[in-house]
Amino acid sequence: MSRTSLAAVASVFCAAVLTAGQPLADRPGFKDPALFARMPGYFLSVSSSFKESQFDAYEFNVRRNNRDIKERVEGHLAIYCYYFDTSTGKPRASGLQIARNYQNAATAIGGEVLYEAHPPYATTTVRVTKNGQEAWVEVRAVNEGMSYYVTIVERLAMKQDVTANADAWRNDIASSGRAVVYGILFDTDKATLKPESEGVLREIAALLAKDQSLNLLVVGHTDMTGELAHNMKLSEERASAVVAALVGGHGVAAGRLKGYGVGPLAPVASNDGEDGRAKNRRVELVKR
Repeated sequence: MSRTSLAAVASVFCAAVLTAGQPLADRPGFKDPALFARMPGYFLSVSSSFKESQFDAYEFNVRRNNRDIKERVEGHLAIYCYYFDTSTGKPRASGLQIARNYQNAATAIGGEVLYEAHPPYATTTVRVTKNGQEAWVEVRAVNEGMSYYVTIVERLAMKQDVTANADAWRNDIASSGRAVVYGILFDTDKATLKPESEGVLREIAALLAKDQSLNLLVVGHTDMTGELAHNMKLSEERASAVVAALVGGHGVAAGRLKGYGVGPLAPVASNDGEDGRAKNRRVELVKR
C-alpha cells in the first residue's frame, strides 16, 4: 500500500465521529506501542483505532540538506489513532503540544527528530534505535488535536522468496554486456551492506567462479533524491563496498573487479514516484 493510501486510511479512521460527552476507554485488546505511552486524556476507543501490516512501506517526511524529501521505509507497520475524551471537561492538547511530547520522548531514549511541520497539521517524524531495532515514527495531529495518529515502521527486510540467479545475469551480460542486480541493500544514506545482501553476493561470486575469464565493473546507481555530488560519492562508496565484500568474504580475486559510481545519471525509470526510484537504486555488473 502506498504512503498516500495509508495516510488516507489513517485520516479516515481518525476522523470517526464520537458522541459528545461520551466517556472513552480503550477498546479491549488495544494497547500502546512498546516505544511510547499516549498523551493524557486520549484513548484507542473504536474499532478503527489500530491498523497493522506485517510487511509494508511508508514514505516519511524528512528534512535533509535544507530540503523536505520523502524517505521510504519498509518493515512491520502499525498505525494507532487516539481520540480525546471530551467528557472530562479538560482542554485537549494542541497539535504542537502532541508533536513536542513525542519528540522529547524520542530524544530522551537516544532518538532524533527528522522533520516537523505545523498548521494545518502538526506533524513530526522521529527515528529511534532501541535494542538493535530501528523504528521510524510519524505523529500527526488532526481536528485541532481532537485526535492524532502515530504511524510506526520497524525497519526490517522482507523474507526473500525469490533468489537471484547467476545464470540469468550471465545471459544478460552475454546479450547486452551488463546485468542489473537488485537485492544488494545498504543502511540508509550509507555504504554499509545489510546482512540480507549476502545471498545476492554469493550469486555474484558463483557467476565469477563459473567463468574465470569474466572481469566486471561493479557500478553503483542511486535515485535522484538529494544532492548530486552526495549521490555520486555515495554510489561509488557503495560499489566499492560490494567489491570489498566479494574479495574479502567470497574469495574473488581483486583484479577481476573495479567499483564505480554514477549516482542518478543513468536512470532506468522515472524518479517522480517511489516505484521508479526503487528501480533506479541498483547495482549493475558490466563486462570489461
